[in-house]
Amino acid sequence: MLFGKYHFICHLETESHLPSYKGSTFRGVFGRALKRVVCALKLEECGKCLLKERCLYMEVFETKTSPHPFVIEPPLSNETYLSAGSSFAFDLLLFGQVNDSLPYFIYAFKEMGKIGIGRKVNGQRGKFSLDEVLNEDTVIYSASSETISRVKLAAPLRLEDQYTFSKDELRLRIRIITPLRLKYRNRLYADLPFHVLTRAMLRRISSLMEHYGKGEPSLDYRGLVKNAEKIEVVKRNLSWFDWRRYSNRQDRGMLMGGLVGSVVYEGLIGPYLPLIRFCEKVHLGKQTTFGLGKFAMEVLE
Repeated sequence: MLFGKYHFICHLETESHLPSYKGSTFRGVFGRALKRVVCALKLEECGKCLLKERCLYMEVFETKTSPHPFVIEPPLSNETYLSAGSSFAFDLLLFGQVNDSLPYFIYAFKEMGKIGIGRKVNGQRGKFSLDEVLNEDTVIYSASSETISRVKLAAPLRLEDQYTFSKDELRLRIRIITPLRLKYRNRLYADLPFHVLTRAMLRRISSLMEHYGKGEPSLDYRGLVKNAEKIEVVKRNLSWFDWRRYSNRQDRGMLMGGLVGSVVYEGLIGPYLPLIRFCEKVHLGKQTTFGLGKFAMEVLE
């Protein structure tokens, strides 16, 4: 599966009032901006559009049967007020062939700056300008030159290439950076035994690879889940974090929540490291497009 991570650097033209968790704000305005950029017929109902089968907006936002091919990693600062002139940055993750459409995403984020982000103050939201877009150390876009590099920077992300360890018996810490929303047995789970984590990783990987890679990977799903049940939780420091977002589509506020904190596992974890490393990059659980489900692993001595 092609995987691209792009770093956007911006500065505010006017002050902005933002929620403490900014993922929903960024994702919502990005959707409006992308539709403005790519929509040729300017229809309100995308489902009735003659061009829907070839529309980037439909592919990115209106997919019904596949995972969305993007994740926005918003600024993680809890600051809710940013003054004019303040800088901020965020990352955009793209999966599969939509990496070829990166110039449209860059232009959409430029348009997003004109729309504004955050709560309206004196009739307007916080306007911002896009300064640079980078892939690691490579500059893809610069406001000073107003050009977009056409070099292809997305690289294959494969399970078999992920980090492995010299032994299987390990102690491992998972640190949850943004709220993790996992469903197990049709309910959101407020705990994280290793088998629940494993089930979520297998779902995420198989779904992404099926739709944006070379097909669902050949894994012993049943065996991985069964053995995951034997891995112990030796330390748990988890809590439930609730945040509220407003859904324009449903015209109402929605209370969202997920696990934050850390958990330490011990057991035969080595065979699971490729799964964990893969999901570290692509996020895990529900509402990943908002930046939810970001985590980091650490092998403990």
